[in-house]
Amino acid sequence: MATRLPTTDIRIGTELIRRRKGGTPLVCLTAYTYPVARLLDPHVDLLLVGDSVAMVLHGHETTLGASLEMMIAHGQAVMRGSARACIVVDMPAGSYEESADQAVASARRIVDETGCQAVKLEGGVDMAAQIAAIVAAGIPVMGHIGLLPQSVEKDGGYKIKGRTDETIASLIADALAVEKAGAFSVVIEGTIEAVAADITRRIAIPTIGIGASGECDGQILVIDDMVGLTVDRVPKFVKEYADLRGVIVHAAERYASEVRSRTFPGPDHVFADSKVFADSKVLSGTHGGDDA
Repeated sequence: MATRLPTTDIRIGTELIRRRKGGTPLVCLTAYTYPVARLLDPHVDLLLVGDSVAMVLHGHETTLGASLEMMIAHGQAVMRGSARACIVVDMPAGSYEESADQAVASARRIVDETGCQAVKLEGGVDMAAQIAAIVAAGIPVMGHIGLLPQSVEKDGGYKIKGRTDETIASLIADALAVEKAGAFSVVIEGTIEAVAADITRRIAIPTIGIGASGECDGQILVIDDMVGLTVDRVPKFVKEYADLRGVIVHAAERYASEVRSRTFPGPDHVFADSKVFADSKVLSGTHGGDDA
């Protein structure tokens, strides 16, 4: 069993995230596994165990493939690999929309079983009651407005928000509702740049942009997108900081070649007991040669 990282720094809490409004931009990434969390933890302020895990690691077409059990399992892994970053776990579709009571029960289960600092849910005005109830239960909430991945089927696809006066007004209302309900921060996804910037100026809690605006109080990307590991379509708003696809393909090609040519494993990769191999009688005896 993997051991917990030693706590060398005080973990970043949600109140510290809230206080970063208007300051040095918040660095946020998704994480789904223990080793990735260990690698990212020293460099970020916040790690989101996003329901994007359903697509990135489990091969689902949308985030609707995520379950509460899936989110908890990955949340536990990330918590084991992190000592410093604020850890937020997504509430999957179907775990909070029905009622405030359902939302509180699901959020409580996530926090109790993972030890994370907060949960995140999608929606604005329509989910204000759920956010307020979870916050009242003592669990910090990160909001999520704009393009809502859990609603793509209902919306007819991934559509950028804020192109019309009506949708701009709706986005502003959502942001204000999330803030009033008590969320400590809010993700703005897939939204016209000027609209996301305006929302950032209007509300007193930090905004975390993804496909939004450089004026947001922080930025987040899916880790697999950021390191060039995404094997399907890479969103327009992603900047790839590495090419792990190429690294993995090259490594696999070399490995396959060496296995087929019998150059791997070599002497450095096997365990040879010279005493046993020097005694040919022992070897022959094990095959019954002396007793035949």
